[in-house]
Amino acid sequence: MNETGRVLVVDDDVTVRDVVRRYLELAGHQVELAGDGEQALRRIAEQEPDLVVLDLMLPGVDGLEVCRRLRARSAVPVVMLTALGEEEDRIAGLRLGADDYVTKPFSPRELALRVTSVLRRSRVPAERTGAELVDGDLRVDVGARAVWLGGRELPLTAREFDLLVFFLSHRGKAFSRTELLSRVWGWEFGDQSTVTVHVRRLREKVEVDSARPVRIATVWGVGYRYDGGS
Repeated sequence: MNETGRVLVVDDDVTVRDVVRRYLELAGHQVELAGDGEQALRRIAEQEPDLVVLDLMLPGVDGLEVCRRLRARSAVPVVMLTALGEEEDRIAGLRLGADDYVTKPFSPRELALRVTSVLRRSRVPAERTGAELVDGDLRVDVGARAVWLGGRELPLTAREFDLLVFFLSHRGKAFSRTELLSRVWGWEFGDQSTVTVHVRRLREKVEVDSARPVRIATVWGVGYRYDGGS
């Protein structure tokens, strides 16, 4: 499975763009650059990349707005660059559908590894390759990475898809946020709010009423458990 791809790097800092470009190219990726949100959106409209590295602090159209507009039309993976300590912006980006994040100052090598990881997971089914998972009117084609609810295809991001497949493959078992970070994200450490936000977004898409979920249950003091809607 090819783990490289076309990556659009969006950052207004020329030095950051150049360093990120060099490390991503060393990892085998094709890299395009954009210095602001408007330029990024034009590039994406002209030819959608395989992944976007997106700084949230951009002049004009900021990174959150870029992410919002992008998610309105595409599920292309997004890795955010956020300032250290800007937790509210990071959570806002995850709520808008970003797949991963790296905080500044960051290791370019770590960013390149995160990009490769997100690309790999966006192309390879999380588990049970070729399987079809069904829960009432919710159907998941794991091989095609496609999800339907009541016959309507759902626009899930790569992480949302992986999380749903993991839940469906382990029905009735409770998992902590730490376990989900490890099993779904592949992180041995990280911000547990990442899991919380992704579960919230997934509920909004697969539950009849996300405020009263019946598929993805909260297990107080533990984490989450998939009970199923049927």
